[in-house]
Amino acid sequence: MTTAMSLPAPASVSVWDAVDEAPRSPVRAGLAERLFRHAVRELPVRVVLAGGERLGAGGPDAPLMRVIRPEAFFHRLGVDAKIGFGEAYMTGDWDSPDPAALLTPFARRLSTLVPRPLQSLRRWVDASRPTAERNTTAGATRNVQRHYDLSNEVFAAFLDETMTYSAGLFRPGVTDLATAQRCKLDRALDAAGVVEGTRLLEIGSGWGSLAIRAARRGARVTTLTLSEQQRALAVERVERAGLADHVDVELRDYRQADGEFDAVISLEMIEAVGAEYWDRFFTKLDRLLTPGGRAVVQAITMPHERMLATRDSYTWIHKYIFPGGQLPSIPAIERIVSEHTGIHPVERHAFGQSYAETLRQWRAGFTRRREHIAGLGFNERFRRMWEFYLAYSEAGFRARYLDVWQLVFAKPTTDGARDSG
Repeated sequence: MTTAMSLPAPASVSVWDAVDEAPRSPVRAGLAERLFRHAVRELPVRVVLAGGERLGAGGPDAPLMRVIRPEAFFHRLGVDAKIGFGEAYMTGDWDSPDPAALLTPFARRLSTLVPRPLQSLRRWVDASRPTAERNTTAGATRNVQRHYDLSNEVFAAFLDETMTYSAGLFRPGVTDLATAQRCKLDRALDAAGVVEGTRLLEIGSGWGSLAIRAARRGARVTTLTLSEQQRALAVERVERAGLADHVDVELRDYRQADGEFDAVISLEMIEAVGAEYWDRFFTKLDRLLTPGGRAVVQAITMPHERMLATRDSYTWIHKYIFPGGQLPSIPAIERIVSEHTGIHPVERHAFGQSYAETLRQWRAGFTRRREHIAGLGFNERFRRMWEFYLAYSEAGFRARYLDVWQLVFAKPTTDGARDSG
């Protein structure tokens, strides 16, 4: 019997299987090798090349990187470093006993790894983002399905019992992920003022954890997703919880939402909106909120200057994990809200180090269940791809290059009174 948790294995030819043999570009490979040697010479890491040559400034306990196939590794970096570095891990050109620890020093110096004079060449060597990955209504559906419709069982293999795929909030004394996720959900619901009778819209259903928790407070919930597999499992979980009369799970784009809501919550969905649509996203929140209502947007952010410098880049994350994605910055969000909406910020809370711990626990769970994931039909290259994604993300938060925020906005009442928080 097929359920929302037992779904077909992926097709035999997938994006991760399409990684070619290392491209050949001797000139660019030579330049990449020189830049790599320059970048690691002062980093607290140990790099060991095949043959025994050692690079890096790290001592015997520093994170270790083994470059198993140096020629292939440097050719991949030379053709496109932002994609080639991750592809080299996928194909086994390099390895590490703890990739997150290794990548953290790189993330701390991300803006200076390439000498500044060469950074001006980015626009000439960076791959451009595919037009097909723009987050039009049709494009957003394709982009979401490429990630979230892999298989519910893959996500269940490493997520906790709440099936929540966003940062947990590790309050003092909290160590287990399920408790941290409930802390995060409750904080968002409290910030949005969700109580019995609240009409709540959730943009980005996940697998239903927030909708279920809100419905248990007595809220009437409409939750939106573009993932058919997420919707199937969310509906199943809502029904098992006995809350089907309180929750509607709709396969719908946020741009197609209508109605009036006392609260709107969106947890880590804005990263999939695309920079060219951020104004539409926040304008839509404004239109959907009743006067006096509140919106909570949980957003992964990056430094503003780095967002501006890399906003047109096409990276390994875009190609393999989140097509069409773009992380915002706090100043970018504040400007858009100020210029395009009538809502205003009343509160914000950062908890990036909680995300680092969330990702550590996800990666540990993924690693423990590698054989189970293999049994679902996902091969070694897929598993290395996801291990790199989780480690790469964890490193970004550990280095404080990335952060995550719960941003709270309020809409003035009909008499123009503003909620001051």
